[in-house]
Amino acid sequence: MAIIGWYYLHINGDLIYKRELGDTAADIRESDMARMLWPIDPTNRATAWRILVEALALGANRQRINDLVEKWGCNNKDAHNYADYCGLNLFQDGNSWCATRQDFINLQESPSGFGDTCLEAMADLCKSLGYRPSKMWGASFEDLVRGNIGGQ
Repeated sequence: MAIIGWYYLHINGDLIYKRELGDTAADIRESDMARMLWPIDPTNRATAWRILVEALALGANRQRINDLVEKWGCNNKDAHNYADYCGLNLFQDGNSWCATRQDFINLQESPSGFGDTCLEAMADLCKSLGYRPSKMWGASFEDLVRGNIGGQ
């Protein structure tokens, strides 16, 4: 992993980038102003999607999310690559996008997420799966989708 920096969710909803300088992650973890932090590795596309999905699920500033979506090219077409990587289903249901885990049975029995975009549907699923911010050892969205929830 080639971590070049960290994004963290400030308690006011801002999603802030800090360049990796050696102890950057420790500084963020120790801050009472940070709710969550994510590494960014430009060689690993999934890190961008994880930041966007989890930050949106936690209520990050929507304009900042939209700016990063544009900057990183995280559109509905690219979302399917991330869905395949995570092992989740992503499909249109009427005018909305729907995201479910592979073990989906029906809407009454299985967690699901809906939104106007694939990102919004995945963020809604993230919330439905009980995602909680953690600065260390917490389960990621990908862990929750795959059923690897021992970290949370």
